[in-house]
Amino acid sequence: MSISSLPINPAFSPLSSTSSLSSSSFSGIPISLRISCVCPSTRKPPSLLCAQTHFFRSKRPKSGSLRKGFFIAASDMTITEIREEEEESPPLLESEVYSRPRRIALFVEPSPFSYVSGYKNRFQNFIRYLREMGDEVMVVTTHEGVPKEFYGAKLIGSRSFPLPWYQKVPLSLALSPRIISEVAQFKPDIIHASSPGIMVFGALIIAKLLCVPIVMSYHTHVPVYIPRYTFSWLVKPMWLVIKFLHRAADLTLVPSVAIGKDLEAARVTAANKIRLWNKGVDSESFNPQFRSHEMRLRLSNGEPERPLIVHVGRLGVEKSLDFLKRVMDRLPDARIAFIGDGPYREELEKMFTGMPAVFTGMLQGEELSQAYASGDVFVMPSESETLGLVVLEAMSSGLPVVAVRAGGIPDIIPEAQEGKTGYLYNPGDVDDCLSKLEPLLRDSALRETIGKAARQEMEKYDWKAATSKIRNEQYNAAIWFWRKKRVQLLRPFQWLAKRIFQSPEVNYR
Repeated sequence: MSISSLPINPAFSPLSSTSSLSSSSFSGIPISLRISCVCPSTRKPPSLLCAQTHFFRSKRPKSGSLRKGFFIAASDMTITEIREEEEESPPLLESEVYSRPRRIALFVEPSPFSYVSGYKNRFQNFIRYLREMGDEVMVVTTHEGVPKEFYGAKLIGSRSFPLPWYQKVPLSLALSPRIISEVAQFKPDIIHASSPGIMVFGALIIAKLLCVPIVMSYHTHVPVYIPRYTFSWLVKPMWLVIKFLHRAADLTLVPSVAIGKDLEAARVTAANKIRLWNKGVDSESFNPQFRSHEMRLRLSNGEPERPLIVHVGRLGVEKSLDFLKRVMDRLPDARIAFIGDGPYREELEKMFTGMPAVFTGMLQGEELSQAYASGDVFVMPSESETLGLVVLEAMSSGLPVVAVRAGGIPDIIPEAQEGKTGYLYNPGDVDDCLSKLEPLLRDSALRETIGKAARQEMEKYDWKAATSKIRNEQYNAAIWFWRKKRVQLLRPFQWLAKRIFQSPEVNYR
C-alpha cells in the first residue's frame, strides 16, 4: 500500500507555497486538507479542518491547561493559535443549583427609585423578579427618594453629593462604617454593582473585604459623554478607570452587543467575562390600549389632527436632540412633544422657540404610558445609548420608531427587521431620517402596520426571563470565575507551605 500525499490549499494559510504532508496513519485513504489561519483576536480555540473526513477524533486540551500552540478538532477544522491568556469558560451547572436561593447585594447609582433614567425599569423589575424567585436582596443606593421597602428587598440609602457638571445626578461612595456593617451582616453570596460611577468603587472594596464575588453591569457609556460635558483629554483616563474596575470584577454585564464589542475592543476585560443582560420591557404598562385623546390634545398643544412626533428621555446635550431641530425645520405641518427633563431643557426650549413643540417635563406611571401611545411616530436621535429602553417602550406601545443607527439601538431593530418593526437612519443624516419619517407621518395605514409588528416583537421580551438568565447563568459564571481566581492566588502560598512544612519521610524497612 502506498502512503497518500495530502495537498494543502494555501489560500487562507500563512504558507507561501503549496506543501505536502504524509502520514502512515491514513494509508490508502485520499484526504484533501485546507488550512486556514484565523486571527488570534477572535479568541476561538484553533482547529485543523478536514473537509472530507469525519472519522477521527482528538481531544481538546483540558480546561485550564491552554498554552500557546495548535490542536485538531473533529470536523470542519481550522488551524488557529491558542493564546496563553485565553480564559476557560465555566462549565454548565446542574439545574438544581439554579433554584438555590441566594443573598444578593445590589449597589445601584443613581437611585432606581428616584432618578428617572433608562435603567430605572431594568433594576426595579430585576429586584422584583429576584424576590419572586426566592432570593434575599439588599439594595444600597443614594439616599434621595429611597422607599422603606420594595418587594420585600432591604433598602439602604447612602449619603450622596451632586455630580459637579450634572447637578441632578447624585453620587455616593457607600463606604461608611454603617454601610459596611449592614452589608457584612447581610452576608451576601454575590455583590452586583452598576458601573461606571463612584459607588462601584465602594462595592468593589466591600466585595474584597468580605471575600465575595462581584458582578458589574455597564450602563452609561461615559467615554462618549465626556467630550460633550468636560474635556476630551479626560477620555483616555476614563477608559483606564473602567479597565481597572472591570478587570477587578468577576463578570461584566452589558445591555447590548454593540457596547460589549466596544468594551472588548478597548480590552476592558477578558472577552469571555463580558456577558449580555438581555433586554426586556413591561408590555402591560407600555401598551397601545393607553392611547388617550386628552393626552394627544396636551402633547399637540390643542392640534390633535396634525402629525405628532414624540420623544421620551432625559434631555441632555449628549442625546443629539439638536438634530431634531433640523428635522422639524423640514416638517412644517408636524408637531413634536418632548417628554422628560434634564440639564439641556432650557437651551432646547430656546432652540424651539416659535416652533410647534411641547415640553411636558417628567411624566410617570399612566401619564407616561398615555404619552407613548398617543403619538404617531417616536424619534430617537441619541447616538450614545447603551441600549435605548425608551425605544423598547415606544415599540411596546405600538408606536413606529425612527432611530439612529448607532449604539445599542440596532440590537432592538436589527437589519433583518428594518422596515418591518421600525426604521434606522445613518447618524447625522437629515435626508435619510426624513426619508423614513415622512412616509409614516403621511400614511396612517403604514403607521398601523409597523406599530402592530413592533408591538408583537416586544411581546417576546420579558423582564422575568431576563432576570432568570442573570440569576441562573451569569451569576453562576461569576462565582465560578471568582473561585478559579482564588485558587490561582492561593497557589504560590500552597507551594511555599509544601516546601516549608514537608511531610517527614517514612522508612518502612
